Amino acid sequence: MNRLRITKTLIFLAALVPLERLAWKAWHGLLGANPVEVITHSTGDWTLTLVLTTLAITPLRQITRQYWLIGVRRMIGLFAFFYGVLHFTTYIWLDKFFDWHEMVKDVGKRPFITVGFTAFVLLIPLAVTSTAGWIRRLGGKNWQRLHRLIYATAIGGVVHYIWLVKADVRKPLEYGFVLSILLLYRVWVRVAETRKRWLARARTPAEVAEA
Repeated sequence: MNRLRITKTLIFLAALVPLERLAWKAWHGLLGANPVEVITHSTGDWTLTLVLTTLAITPLRQITRQYWLIGVRRMIGLFAFFYGVLHFTTYIWLDKFFDWHEMVKDVGKRPFITVGFTAFVLLIPLAVTSTAGWIRRLGGKNWQRLHRLIYATAIGGVVHYIWLVKADVRKPLEYGFVLSILLLYRVWVRVAETRKRWLARARTPAEVAEA
């Protein structure tokens, strides 16, 4: 219990470091010629990084058998949403100055914004229903189904990044590679579980008795 509490504290402090660095650079005028772009890219990178980290918790927990890791997943997911809010706020406030007409035009002309906005919207119900109370209200299985939206969020985030940069896609492709590994792991686990259940049903009564 103490280890989990200490780990949560360290994660909380570490997750605030990117924001603190941005604030420090902004205060000292070190955000370059286009500070809005720097803030947008930084918050977007951290949103995607934390979404993928959230997805990595389950495989890491299963492989290492460190089951306490599940206790930090919600905090990491909420920080992903937090940086997503900062990313979206930077766009509507610092970039577009709440010009809703211009933003609607952007959505029509620039598909990467549509995909990114969709990915962000999908994060909202995940953040809202992340509490134990919502798990009880929805029921375990329904809650799990809803939280599979994290896969669509991650895919949308990677596509958003790839379409955004257009030329040098190395960094978004790195995110895409990590996401592919995480999704393939889940597919492999699901196939293995299905095969195990199928073999269990296929066993004859004699084999079951011998076992």
